[in-house]
Amino acid sequence: MKGVILAGGFGKRLKPITDNRPKPMIEILGKPIIEWQIKLLAKNNIREIIICVGYLKEQIINYIASGNKFNVKVAYTVEEEPLGTGGALKNTYSLLKDEKEGFFMINGDILTNIDMSSLANKNETNTLAVVPLKSPFGIVDFDQQLIVTGFTEKPNIIDKWINAGIYFFNQDIFNHLPDKGNIETTALPAMANQRILKVIKFENSFWKSIDSHKDIEESSKELSRNYT
Repeated sequence: MKGVILAGGFGKRLKPITDNRPKPMIEILGKPIIEWQIKLLAKNNIREIIICVGYLKEQIINYIASGNKFNVKVAYTVEEEPLGTGGALKNTYSLLKDEKEGFFMINGDILTNIDMSSLANKNETNTLAVVPLKSPFGIVDFDQQLIVTGFTEKPNIIDKWINAGIYFFNQDIFNHLPDKGNIETTALPAMANQRILKVIKFENSFWKSIDSHKDIEESSKELSRNYT
């Protein structure tokens, strides 16, 4: 099966770092995000990869090249203008139209150890990974007498889940994609309305979306502790 990495965004919230490099080329522990992602895909036996590039695309193409140094095969699609996540995926159709058993997709700013292969299924159901919504703040615990009993650092919010930006799609996805626009506000709600989209929960996996300078710092610490 093939995998798609959406790597064409600007990363505006990560300026000034992204003034001269695309977001997927931001380094975490000496490796760009996109290298961590390629290694994740390869670990899940996804060795044919399509990278959707746009902003400062040459940096990604020059670094990854054919993918040989990562033991994968890489092809590229280019956004000449921003297409959004939905338009970028639609732009890959010619490279994915023969993938009758489905394909994987990951947003280009995600660091994770999620078992992507578990998203695939015999029924070729469109599936997205979800992870727990974490509180942005630490929690103070106290009893009925208002005596503090402990502190919990940024706990999961019970029974609330967020889209992890990792997917398994069948060919039906191309019937829902816009020419320009984000998949999260177009195709996914349409598929949910038709009840043709499932989730798989990943409660205990490492997952981080790199959206801020603080995310870079936190993910570096997490990867250093557990994955180096």
